[in-house]
Amino acid sequence: MSDARPVSFSGSAPPETVLDEEPPVALAALEEALAAPAEHRRGAVSAVVARFPRFLDGWARLGGLARDDVEAYACYRVGYHRGLDRLRQAGWRGSGFVRWRHHTNRGFLRALEGLARQAAAIGEDDEAERCLQFLAQLDPGSHSRD
Repeated sequence: MSDARPVSFSGSAPPETVLDEEPPVALAALEEALAAPAEHRRGAVSAVVARFPRFLDGWARLGGLARDDVEAYACYRVGYHRGLDRLRQAGWRGSGFVRWRHHTNRGFLRALEGLARQAAAIGEDDEAERCLQFLAQLDPGSHSRD
């Protein structure tokens, strides 16, 4: 007779976290900044981030407008770490989904994706790989990010 116990599986999926909406004034300010002429866009987005330093998509967009790889890395890293704080405040406990289909999650996911890209650009390959694995765990199968 075996001492093996049957393994039971839960019928529920891992939890899914959806971040809260950003303040409407911050969203409008970012939209306006992104519409600025190219030569003024970085400064305009930077001003939005200075006004709303917890605005995840602001940091992610600023990373995309950075003057070099190190500046981009720094912006994406700030967005990523602020995003982890926001996820924890929203009930995330270190596992479960944070899906792209929820527009409120996109700033965090953009920051994480940008961090992966910039880590690779500066030769921090282990960090790049961790970020890519984290993205795949948070939203398996999602490849459509804007």
